[in-house]
Amino acid sequence: MTNLTWIGSLWYAMTNWNGWCYMWMCNKIGYKWMLGVGCILSCVSMMLASITNSVWQLYITQGIMNGMASSLVWFPCISAPQQWFSKKRGMAVGMAFAGSGIGGLVLSYVIRASIDSVGYQWSLRIVGFMQLGLIGIAFFTVKPLNPPTQDVPFVDFSPFKNKQFLLLFGIHFIFNFALYIPSAFLPSYATSMGMSTMVATSLSAVLSAVMFCGKIGNGLVSDFFGRANQMVVCLGLTGIFMLTLWLTATSEAQVWAFTIMYGIFGAGSVTTITGIIVEAVGMELVEPATGWLFFAWAFGGLLGQPIAAQIMEADGGSYSGAIIFGGVLFMVDALLALILRQMRSKGKIFVRI
Repeated sequence: MTNLTWIGSLWYAMTNWNGWCYMWMCNKIGYKWMLGVGCILSCVSMMLASITNSVWQLYITQGIMNGMASSLVWFPCISAPQQWFSKKRGMAVGMAFAGSGIGGLVLSYVIRASIDSVGYQWSLRIVGFMQLGLIGIAFFTVKPLNPPTQDVPFVDFSPFKNKQFLLLFGIHFIFNFALYIPSAFLPSYATSMGMSTMVATSLSAVLSAVMFCGKIGNGLVSDFFGRANQMVVCLGLTGIFMLTLWLTATSEAQVWAFTIMYGIFGAGSVTTITGIIVEAVGMELVEPATGWLFFAWAFGGLLGQPIAAQIMEADGGSYSGAIIFGGVLFMVDALLALILRQMRSKGKIFVRI
């Protein structure tokens, strides 16, 4: 399991690799070139993955190459909504993130059906063609609010002068170590409980569908309830549900209950820790701040799943250690989010912030 988890981990890490120079890339290269190169590279990487015959080749194609392509697409598509919206920024960011929920919902069934009918090689090619078409739409539609500024440093450290940003950086750094543990291990956890392969596949699809609703719903709620407030709620409840519902699950009903709760509040955590970036650093630093914060995701993306898998192997295949690992990290993030919330509210409790 550990060897295979490195494929996804490499992809997650490479998706955020260019965050440290994102501002420079936006201004010197531009959204169009980033999206165009990302569109072509994502398709080519999946075509190459379809002709591989060993795991290390998948590390290069599906892990590194496709991850690099994703990074070129990811940052413009996440940064642009923060620039174009102010009052409804939470909902806009939630809708941008929600695309991954729809993708997970559709792809889990498409890939399963295509593997059964045409084999895994053509399944990878089908995914490649889908990426080519869908990212092509982003190429023609995603634009920055303001024209590029030519006089920008290659690496911009200015966000780190902001104390609120430092806390937010810590939240993002810890967050990705825990984020993908449920989505990566829930299907195998369900199978280990005796649930059928189709039910395990349905878990992934339902989780993606609920996360779609959770990202938009929590973004909308955060616009009214306060983005910092909702961030604390989502992170805290996600950790609680991991340490209660999932850790103690002994029935199919409990697994489904956790899947729904994680889909709502885990997805809401993604939206809220991103929707608060502009409020923490200001519009003038949103691009370098966004780049650095998602660069912080690279470490958890690379190591989060392998660490969880290693904990499982050391524990004789038990999922308990990995679940506790993820749940505790979410609770630590909730504490940091509460500190950030109190800094923003200047110690006031009952205030929309």
